[in-house]
This record gives sequence, structure tokens and C-alpha cells, in this order.
Amino acid sequence: MTIMNRLTAKQSRHCRHLFHKRAPSSSQASMPHTLDVLPSRRGNVGIITLNRPNALNALNMEMIRALNHTLPQFRADTSLRALLVEGCMTKRGKPVFCAGGDVKAVYMAGKEAFQRDDSLGDTPLAGIPADFFREEYIMNHMIATWPDSCPQISIWDGIVMGGGGIEKISISRFTVRLIDFLKFVVMKVGLSIHGKFRVATENTLFAMPETAIGLFPDVGSMYWLPRLQGGIGNYIGLTGTRLKADDLIYSGIATHYIPSENVSAFKGNLVEISKGIHNDGNDEVKKSEVSQLEDILTKYSSQDIDPSQSFLAKNRTSIDSAFCNVNQVEDIVLNLEQDGGEFGSKTLTQMRKMSPTSMKVTLEAIKRGNSLRDVASSLVMEYRLSQGFMQRPNSDFYEGIRALLVDKDNSPRWNPTSLEQVSNELVLSFFNSLGDNDLSLPSSKL
Repeated sequence: MTIMNRLTAKQSRHCRHLFHKRAPSSSQASMPHTLDVLPSRRGNVGIITLNRPNALNALNMEMIRALNHTLPQFRADTSLRALLVEGCMTKRGKPVFCAGGDVKAVYMAGKEAFQRDDSLGDTPLAGIPADFFREEYIMNHMIATWPDSCPQISIWDGIVMGGGGIEKISISRFTVRLIDFLKFVVMKVGLSIHGKFRVATENTLFAMPETAIGLFPDVGSMYWLPRLQGGIGNYIGLTGTRLKADDLIYSGIATHYIPSENVSAFKGNLVEISKGIHNDGNDEVKKSEVSQLEDILTKYSSQDIDPSQSFLAKNRTSIDSAFCNVNQVEDIVLNLEQDGGEFGSKTLTQMRKMSPTSMKVTLEAIKRGNSLRDVASSLVMEYRLSQGFMQRPNSDFYEGIRALLVDKDNSPRWNPTSLEQVSNELVLSFFNSLGDNDLSLPSSKL
């Protein structure tokens, strides 16, 4: 555990500057100003600590820009052997990785733009509605293409979640109402999911519930969701179901399980081992270095959980029967109605809360994502989708945020109101090219 994790929020504010001095930057003064991202170095490990405990380490625009400033510097440092991404503790001393990004700011900026000019219609929006997703996706791509010689290790010791959800969740006696932090939600999974090693603990709670706020699972999710086994990807993407560590190991979303009590020792051992690894450019040596890191992860991993007894495993037959090899969301609904069991009933209840448009766009995107060659292509597609939701003044995104965060009536009035009313033409319109406004990334032609 880093020193920052052991400090209270008040104490951390007094010593954050110490950690910035340790980051590998020759242009420190030009770093975007925020104290919520703490880059540091221990041994030959670059460390990024998310330090916004009052918002459950949710990412805002300033944090994204700080990361887009820091990550290239870590990447250029050939002496680094690993990149560690972690979250600080809450003021109550409870762990959290990252709860999301600031969609309420995106909502407010979009609504203000339409209030100034209600004739904008399908005209691309400028400012936060465009910049937030563009800069976020640039960061996601940087992580997805991180060099193998310096693998990223993310410690998911707490919340790892996207937008959506209003029920209560319990994490190691730490209960928080999701509505209290949804105003910060959208980004989090993308900060870690594309890294080589993703470590779950008993505190991990993972979900992609964006369809509950009239959006879709983004940050490169349309690349990895369709590559999960059977119907699991469709199930996770459409329902926003919340997964624990055993589910994540079972599905392959997490690569290792380490009890939280062992995380501090793991990080200390990682730092010590990194000091003895020296890269001479030889490919075989690089493979050996990564193998040493994997050995450390294995050393501290535990068999305390049984993935075969996870929720996903126990319901795998029902999940595949309902969600695998389907062309329309209506097919899934019919399959669930025919399920006849508790899984089918509960899943139908959950899906009926979601935006019909979001679910249809999500399923189409997952199908397309299965044939995309890389994460960059997925992010380009997802940027088009994001702007499709942003530039429609009456889109379900604005209604979902209104219902959950602004008026807080928790009763979104989706438009269209049913799956049957969402036309194929409407769904396909979200995938249209943005022309000069398309996201541009290496190897990203669709």
C-alpha cells in the first residue's frame, strides 16, 4: 500500500506535491493542474494513484488531461518495468478503484448549448460533449497500446464501474447509494480493462450499466465484450449486472485474484523485483521480464474463491440460451420469457428499466465490434455513438441524467418508450461517420 493510501483526505492534501516531484517528468510545470492524479515512481515501477476520495476516485476532465500528460512520459521512460494503476482510500478507510467520469458536466454543457440555439439539431456539438469523450478515448487507446516491455497492472480493490444504477451496493461493510456518485460516472473501466494484468480482490465490484442512463458501454468495451465466451458479453453490456471477483475470474475480465490484505506486500515485492530487471532490448529478455512479473502475481494470488461457483457460472446455461447468437434485443426478451426461472424473471425486470434505444444501439455495436481488428477501431465507432447521443436534444442520455441526477425522480421517460418503437433506421444513424469530426487514432479506419 502506498503512503497516500494510508493518509486521510486532509493529510493527503498537504503532501501531494511530494509525489508529483517523483514523477518522471522534465516538464513538470506544464502538467495540467490537478491534485487528484498522483504520478510517482518506486524502483522501476511507474505508479498512478487516483486521489479523489470524496468522489470515489471518479475521473473528471482535469484528471483525464493530467493522465494524457503523464502517461506519455511514463511510456517514454525505457527504464520502467511496470505501470501500476491504483486508487486511494475513501475518508472512511475503504478501498475504491474508480467510480467513473463526470457525465453530469457533459449533460449540463449539452443542455446549455441547446438552450442557446435550439436549432442545432444534428449539428456536431463543440466543447465538453465532444472533448470529454475524445480525450477520454485517446487515453484509453494509449493504455490499450502500452508496450509489452512495461505491462500495466491495475489493482481493482473496490468499485470499478460505468454509468447507471440506483440501488444500494455493499462493499466490505461500506454501503453507498449509487445515486450519490452517479454525477461523476462514465469512465473507469477504460483506465484499466485494456492493460495486461487486472487484479481483483474481495472488495471488487464491477459493472457496465450505461444503458440505465441512456448511453452505452464505451471506452473500448465494444472490442472486449464480444470476445467474452458465449452470451456473457451481451448479458453484461445490456443488463449492467454487477460482478464480483469470482465472476471476473470466471469470465476472464480479471486476470488474478489477490486478497486485499496481500496487496501491500505484492506491491512492495513488485517494486523490489523491478529494481533488478534491466532491459537490453533483447526480445527474449523482455519475455523473461514479463514472466517474472507474472510469477509475483501468481505468488500473491489466492485460491480462496471458486469461479465455478460464481453467479455467471451458475447461470451460464440460462445466459447463453437467452443472450448468445441473437440478432435483436426482442429475441433476448422472448428467450427470457421462455426461461421460466428466477434468472429470466429478474433479468427481464432489470432490462425493462433500461433505455430501449441504448440497448438496441449496444447490441448492434457489440455485433460490429466482434469483427473489428483492434481497440482503436472500436473507439472510433464508440466516439460516433457518443456524439449520436450528445447531439440529439431529446436523446435518452439527457433524459437518463435528468431522471437520476437532476430531478432525481428515478423515472426516466425513454423516447421511444419500447423496443418495438426503436426503428432500425434510428439505430443505424448512430453509426454514421462524423466526417472531419471523427476520432483519429493510429490503425483506426473503419
